[in-house]
Amino acid sequence: MTKVDLADFYRSYIACLNRQDWPALGQFVHDDVSHNAKALGLAGYRAMLEKDFRDIPDLGFNIELLISDPPRIACRLTFDCTPAGTFLGLGVNGKRVSFCENVFYEFRDQKIWQVWSVIDKAAIEAQL
Repeated sequence: MTKVDLADFYRSYIACLNRQDWPALGQFVHDDVSHNAKALGLAGYRAMLEKDFRDIPDLGFNIELLISDPPRIACRLTFDCTPAGTFLGLGVNGKRVSFCENVFYEFRDQKIWQVWSVIDKAAIEAQL
């Protein structure tokens, strides 16, 4: 994929997440996907995302910065949401918080194969 194609593909993936269109997730995510060096597979990755949306009912992924360099994507995602209970070990309990996530993706067979993610927990702590 070209840089533009990969960036467009990623934007479609984010739209899929925001729609919670779980049956379509396999169009974007490799069967052997890993997250932070932990092999999850597509089913485990989907379960992780579904749990995120259960824990944070108003979760929405917003792209702030996107760099495409095939076969990789680097992205800064922003969130403004209200986790229902404990989030990242913090008792958020329905308080609205804003934070960022820095994520790197590697693609294989034109699908997301590896994901490395770091959430700015300190930003959440500062709001509590």
